[in-house]
Amino acid sequence: MLSSIEFIRQSLGLHLFFARIMKEHSFFLEVGFAPRDSGFTQRADAFRREFDALLGEAISLSSGVVNPEVLKSGEVITPFTLNAEMATTYFTGVQIPTQLTQAEAGLAGGGIITANPMLEQRVSALNQRAINATAALIQFKKDILSNVLNCKMFTFNYPLLILHITREAELYLQQLRRLQRREETDLAKEAYALEFFWNRQMAEHAKFIRGLLDPTEENLFNQANSFGNEFDQLTAEAKAAMEATAPLAKVTDESLKATEDFRNFKAQGTQGILACEVKSIIIPLLGDHVLREANHYLRLLKMFEGSK
Repeated sequence: MLSSIEFIRQSLGLHLFFARIMKEHSFFLEVGFAPRDSGFTQRADAFRREFDALLGEAISLSSGVVNPEVLKSGEVITPFTLNAEMATTYFTGVQIPTQLTQAEAGLAGGGIITANPMLEQRVSALNQRAINATAALIQFKKDILSNVLNCKMFTFNYPLLILHITREAELYLQQLRRLQRREETDLAKEAYALEFFWNRQMAEHAKFIRGLLDPTEENLFNQANSFGNEFDQLTAEAKAAMEATAPLAKVTDESLKATEDFRNFKAQGTQGILACEVKSIIIPLLGDHVLREANHYLRLLKMFEGSK
């Protein structure tokens, strides 16, 4: 059973990454609907605002408490996040609260030494709010995907992207529920499932990037395509490891190298988009979003490697 200190630290670290991811999923959905689906636009905006509030509360509880490795990893914010938000607000007119990013930039990691029942209670309540909001967002995403696949709705988001962001919400929800039960994570066992999960997500990131680049960006298109193929292979290897037909250590090493390379590609791409040097229909915040997910996965891979 998790100690109260670990419960607080793990919960807040999870929110700092995933609450931001969820609010951005809601934003990507919001700006992707056609004018006739204004009701869906409004619902997506309401989800975005709810996760803004959840992230704001997580930030207010985190300073001096959260694991410093989470803050240093680049999964909470990157050097591009603030500019990506400002550029995205400029392009869309949707007011993204950049004060949250500025507050996160000032967070200090640390370790609480003694149990704090009041803080634990507040974190537990925050977790429950996030569970409720995430479960509702998952259903919203599933409804959208069903409408799209049954030709009842048009959206500028790929059907695979909607499925992709639903999976991430389901992972957040699963991890939140586990924390609320105070369950300890078996890192060795968890590594199999998470490497399969994130290798597949990285493969799909590469394919989304490939599909959103301008047709003239042949070099970037080919690089993205190559990453997609590489992560498809790593996903297959992680699946084989889950089925006990291949060693996970080899997959972890290969995944770490590939993810570092892909992270660098995403960072260069995000920088290029912000500098108006990459021709694409990739909104700046999406570039930063997938970069943070690669940074999150890299932190996990280093933990997995260290546990062997």
